Amino acid sequence: TVVDLGFGQELANYGEYSGAPSESLTYNYAKTILELMTQEKHPDGKVLIIGGGIANFTNVAETFKGIIRALRAFRSRILDHNIKIYVRRAGPNYQEGLNLMRDLATELSIPIDVYGPELHMTAVVSMALGKSRNNDDIA
Repeated sequence: TVVDLGFGQELANYGEYSGAPSESLTYNYAKTILELMTQEKHPDGKVLIIGGGIANFTNVAETFKGIIRALRAFRSRILDHNIKIYVRRAGPNYQEGLNLMRDLATELSIPIDVYGPELHMTAVVSMALGKSRNNDDIA
């Protein structure tokens, strides 16, 4: 999606997980991504997109718990590096997972935009890249 929108040169890291990973695995995975993201600052800040399609058997709430633990650990670095976070997920227990992310944004006072299946992943990526602030002009 990032490349399709013409921002391939801006993509620093891409990774994904599947297969119902544990909280511990998603924590370590997210920690690695955040370590890489916070090695150097960018004058415009950075964007972290946590997203995907509709999971079939991955418990979204459980996998988000590991990501949330990593985001808590990196709170000061996220703020220091001006990292904006976008979340888009659906699947088993996605509503609980999205609520956990919304609560985290409030708890840590970090910028996290949270979406479920009501918004297509292409729209979320477009917003994250500053292409659009709404879904009206996104095909």
